[in-house]
Amino acid sequence: MAEYIAPTREMKFVLKDVIGISEISELECFQDASDDIIDAVLEEAGKFCGEILSPLNVVGDREGAKLTVDGVVPAPGYKEAYAAYAANGWTSVAGDVDYGGQGLPLTLASAVYEFVDASNMAFSLCSMLTTGAIESIVAHGTPEQKATYLEKMISGQWAGSMNLTESHAGTDVGALRTKAEPVGDGSYLIKGQKIFITWGDHDMTENIIHLVLARTPGSPMGTKGISLFIVPKFLINEDGTLGARNDAKCVSLEHKLGIHGSPTCVMAYGEEEKCVGYLIGEENKGMAAMFTMMNNARLNVGIQGVACAERAWQMALEYAKDRVQGVAIGATEPGPSAIIDHADVRRILMTIKSTTEAARAITMLNAKALDLAEHHPDADMREKNKGLADLLTPLSKAYGSDIGVENSSLALQVHGGMGFIEETGIAQIFRDSRINPIYEGTNGVQAMDLVGRKLSMMGGKYWRDFLTEISQFGDQLPETEEFRTLRKSLSNAVATTRECAEWILDQHVDNMRSALAGSSPFLRLFSVTAGCYLMAKGALAARTRLDNGDQDQDFLKAKIITARFYGEQMVPPAVGLKDTIMAGDELFFAITTENMG
Repeated sequence: MAEYIAPTREMKFVLKDVIGISEISELECFQDASDDIIDAVLEEAGKFCGEILSPLNVVGDREGAKLTVDGVVPAPGYKEAYAAYAANGWTSVAGDVDYGGQGLPLTLASAVYEFVDASNMAFSLCSMLTTGAIESIVAHGTPEQKATYLEKMISGQWAGSMNLTESHAGTDVGALRTKAEPVGDGSYLIKGQKIFITWGDHDMTENIIHLVLARTPGSPMGTKGISLFIVPKFLINEDGTLGARNDAKCVSLEHKLGIHGSPTCVMAYGEEEKCVGYLIGEENKGMAAMFTMMNNARLNVGIQGVACAERAWQMALEYAKDRVQGVAIGATEPGPSAIIDHADVRRILMTIKSTTEAARAITMLNAKALDLAEHHPDADMREKNKGLADLLTPLSKAYGSDIGVENSSLALQVHGGMGFIEETGIAQIFRDSRINPIYEGTNGVQAMDLVGRKLSMMGGKYWRDFLTEISQFGDQLPETEEFRTLRKSLSNAVATTRECAEWILDQHVDNMRSALAGSSPFLRLFSVTAGCYLMAKGALAARTRLDNGDQDQDFLKAKIITARFYGEQMVPPAVGLKDTIMAGDELFFAITTENMG
């Protein structure tokens, strides 16, 4: 497998020229996030990922994690890599300074996370789940809980996990059966079993802080009766040292399509009736507490998809340059051509390149909105960006993860028959990427969330404001040959998205099932519209830099060409989804269940 090279120049361009990270750096709490610091963090992260994590990617795939009598043992090299990862401060980039974190923006940490994920997705999941657990404790924990857990989790000394799913419930979390019985001293005894628990057990850290959803006695049915509990792998003494092993363990590992280096555990709590847990947040308010963790994870899963697409892009580009086959139409050199000179291979490569860049920009804009929603001193700006972040989260998760699968598949296609051979390495990226549209809420759930909840927030204010912003930007694009088609594509995308969104809101009153029937294609349309906007912003920034004498001409010209390709090739099929979106649900249910086949 070709080694990963972090796209640091690309990421700097997205952060500085496309989404405008300077708006975050200007905030008092982030004044340390200067251009020099951003550059240094990205360069060092890219170096670490390329040198330490990337070589372990294939090792994790081939060796995998193992369940032993002493618990789960990660793939060879992972424990040492994690120790270096924590020692170098990569677990604490956006951590609260009051608990030992570096206090840098989530946006910058998200950029670093893409590098980590692209270099070794299975490895990155441990840190991702820990970050989500930290967010939940920050938002809902008591001062005592924060003092007990946060510093050691932010430093990487302890890890975290998220325990939602049960075998009989799946996505329907409200059907869970895990119980939490109060003991009388403020603690609870937890009993139940959870499945699909990513990095639910390992020995890379001294402790693992499990966040577990469970029901207290007499709680209401469904999600209204769920509470969230902190369940440490090792109990913690009053002086902060580790005590006895808790009654929580991994009883089996799932055999999976991909991410073999990441142990996906079946976790048993309370087999000996001695599993101690501590309520976090209010009783019966567990879903609200868990969604703090879930929303963090949804953005990060979108970033994982972008990372898979980036890794696939690098591998496909390298192979296409090296593989010689046939004589390309229009070839100017005698003899066989590299396949990159064939028109259809170019189509595939430009599709991967443009959609990866668009999805990356969406996830980074989402992260920026989260930073501003939490830290901007103006209440109106916080509210505006909270609404934008809510709107973009399903786009980031679903579009990013779908693009990861689609582009990994396209990259495998570039490899031809060799792509189907495991030794080439692209098959691993394809297999690893396939989980992203499934977990942290399937992409169908993301589409339902967008159509059922996000469009109607504040009477539709957030999506209307966003489309107005895009439309006004489009009107500012130069009326030159270079930008003419991009202006037209962006205008068409905005108009179609607005029309479909208004139709969907009408269905909220007339037939909600019709709205849901078109939800997935609408999510794709909205994502491509947002992607075209951000690609156009990048193209305009590139043109401005070129006009001002910037010497990085090849890179900047490629930005304009790639944006034009996205507008000309990606937008028309998305706009063409209008009839699909507005077709309604009639044919979905015209055949009875008994007669489906």
